[in-house]
Amino acid sequence: MEALQHFVVGLVDHYGYVGLFVALLLGNVGAPIGSEIVLPVAGGLTATGHLSFLWLTIAVAVLGELAGESVAYAVGRFGGVPAIERFGKYVGLHHDHLVRVHGFFERYGTFAIFICRFLPVIRGIAGFPAGVAEMNLAHFLLWTLLGSFIFCTALIALGHALGGHLDAILPLLHRGGTLVAVVAVLAIVAGFIVVRVRARKRDASA
Repeated sequence: MEALQHFVVGLVDHYGYVGLFVALLLGNVGAPIGSEIVLPVAGGLTATGHLSFLWLTIAVAVLGELAGESVAYAVGRFGGVPAIERFGKYVGLHHDHLVRVHGFFERYGTFAIFICRFLPVIRGIAGFPAGVAEMNLAHFLLWTLLGSFIFCTALIALGHALGGHLDAILPLLHRGGTLVAVVAVLAIVAGFIVVRVRARKRDASA
């Protein structure tokens, strides 16, 4: 798995936005590709000039995730459980994963897709059970888009801020990627809340 992640990082480094799109597409059809590694690397490559623009990097990453989840949804919807159980083993997708995601669906409804965007392993396979459950496609795409935008923006921004120092902390990202993702997402949300509060205070004093 580690070798595959090194390959993917090299893919982004050598093929730029095309490599980033392909890496995240694969990661969202169950391939064991850690987005918590790929996304900060993409941000770091943007900071060092290997990738052109920060917002373009974010847009390509989100589109890659959306494309991968759409493929997974289609497989689940039109192939059903038999197709997933037959071919899922090739991308590390097992029956217990489906059970866990199904539990989220039962508890949170379509909003579960948004929650799944922030959970390791589950975020890369949520599209399959969503397709099997014939979840409303518009709701599925909307929650996937929103969750992926927050997740990708947070980790790409983190990598961009670290810039040339990214190599020194990649081992930490590999071991504690989930924690980094959660902290980064919370930082983005906290920043959004602060901006909203300040805007309301300005409006109230105007």
